[in-house]
Amino acid sequence: MIEEPSTGGLLFAPQPTAEDLAGIDRVLDALWIERGASKNTIDGYRSDLSLLARWLAPRGIELALAREDDLKDYLVARGRAHALAMAATGPKRGRLAGPRFSAGSQARLLSALRRYYRFLVRDGARPDDPTARMHSPKLPRALPKYLEMKQVDQLLEAPDLGTALGLRDRAMLEVMYASGLRVSELVGLRHHQVQIERGLVQVVGKGGKERVVPMGEPACDWIREYLRRARPELADKHRSDDVFITARGAAMTRNNFWQIIKRYAGMAGITTALSPHTLRHAFATHLLEHGADLRVVQTLLGHSDLSTTQIYTHVTRTRLRDLHARHHPRG
Repeated sequence: MIEEPSTGGLLFAPQPTAEDLAGIDRVLDALWIERGASKNTIDGYRSDLSLLARWLAPRGIELALAREDDLKDYLVARGRAHALAMAATGPKRGRLAGPRFSAGSQARLLSALRRYYRFLVRDGARPDDPTARMHSPKLPRALPKYLEMKQVDQLLEAPDLGTALGLRDRAMLEVMYASGLRVSELVGLRHHQVQIERGLVQVVGKGGKERVVPMGEPACDWIREYLRRARPELADKHRSDDVFITARGAAMTRNNFWQIIKRYAGMAGITTALSPHTLRHAFATHLLEHGADLRVVQTLLGHSDLSTTQIYTHVTRTRLRDLHARHHPRG
């Protein structure tokens, strides 16, 4: 057993037991096969379940046999450990002292636990679900961060078009803003998914759902220029089916693109807090501001539930109120 400094001194086993690991793998494999869960979801659930298994092990409790009280004790211990770290070192260093155990973190953990124990009940491995009476915390509905159209133009114009990397970056930014792709969809594009002459891009989104999204002429022009002038130079002798590649010819990653966004935002003088999905949010918000139907935006974004898309209507209403307050004589 070791003391885990990253979680406020809580006692953990070095690794989950072999039985716990096998059980976690079995459930997550089923989740991937049956529900098409994304890699990010699987990785997050694996991390949450493994950490819980390590906390239970010193207490002589198997993950598969944990009771409701055991799970509640873990939630309390995690929350208390982070609160102590924050109090001892201050908010900034407290965040470094341990993983944030915010309402969002708790909700994800409970989601992982429900998936795990419901599978065990369905599989006949245990008779009851210890999460049945546990409720997720209510999450505040945060409005997505997005850019004004002028800021988008500044961001798009930031790359140095005299370099291969600059052309690649301009094409990526243009495609994301024109199509509203998720970052994972953008960096994962393969050549057969991009139909430049038809102005379409075919992607596989969350849950393995396919959709076809129009790109618009400017994005098509930039991706055509990138493929003609820049990609052959970046690829050199490397063979890859990835559309967007690094300077070494490897596939782009989410983190690569996040660094690109941050760098060009700084160059463009944009001080608005950004996220990797900033251009996706701008895509949706600007469509709605210009009269697009909410159902159409839902389809373009690949949202399975309209309520997920409706958050953008709150953004546009907020924008309208701000404009009215700023420019109307009685605002």
